Amino acid sequence: MTLSSHHKRILTSVLLLPLLIWIIASGDPALSLGLTLAASLGLLEFYAMFWADREKPALKTAGIVLCTAIFWFLRDSAGLVILLPAALFWVPALLFLRRYARTGTGRELSDTVILISGLLYLPAVLQLFRAITPTETLLILLATFATDTGAFYAGTWWGKRKIWPKISPKKTWAGSLGGMGLCTLLCLIFGTSLGTAPWWTFILMGVTLNTAAQFGDFFESALKRWRGIKDSGRLLPGHGGILDRIDSLLLALPTYCLRSEDEGGTWSDPIRLYDGWCGAVRDIMLPGNYAGVGALT
Repeated sequence: MTLSSHHKRILTSVLLLPLLIWIIASGDPALSLGLTLAASLGLLEFYAMFWADREKPALKTAGIVLCTAIFWFLRDSAGLVILLPAALFWVPALLFLRRYARTGTGRELSDTVILISGLLYLPAVLQLFRAITPTETLLILLATFATDTGAFYAGTWWGKRKIWPKISPKKTWAGSLGGMGLCTLLCLIFGTSLGTAPWWTFILMGVTLNTAAQFGDFFESALKRWRGIKDSGRLLPGHGGILDRIDSLLLALPTYCLRSEDEGGTWSDPIRLYDGWCGAVRDIMLPGNYAGVGALT
């Protein structure tokens, strides 16, 4: 029996979910291995957009070596040290998205810029998972999953009017709103079931994370159209490549981390979940001393 693309998409997600939960719950070394593998595969897909097949093997190898070093030798350096370089990537990345949407062209990148951009785009961003707790990690993964799932089904069932056809011809306003609705609902349920902040805090969280996730998706779509490719890879049946699966996450994660902690907080305190933009404190008690996002300030 031949599975449709839709059934392959569902099967891949079902098989990957237990692995993700196990990695999150286990911590290191499983976390380092998982992050290194995901970032390395995504990095090779990113480089393949510019260096086809066996082109530039030395630079590709250097990228993988540096990617591995980020996760294994900078394991205690998450926070602003990683967040600032990630921000340095996303500012010009979003400018590229705007320019490509207007003109349909992008400036050619030098080999060095490609090498560094890949490292800032993937391992530097994914390293931020070390600055947050397992509960926050689960929240961000679920939020991006809800964004993609809501957008896919709402767009399939009701999508007509295109949201940004020059960047992504298949995405519709119905899909965008469906992704935002499901993401916001998930954040609302997740937040109000575990903490004490006002309910509107988690609605704001859902809208913000969803907006970031959608622009992360749009950026990769623009990059692929610029380079003339449909999918970043074929590793994940029904999804495409690693980048096609985590493109939303790569902007949602640093966006989540861009907030401040209450005065007097320490790394060993309960997580301050999303307390920067609206000033509301959301406490989730976890066993042990875990470096929460407060480390970013």
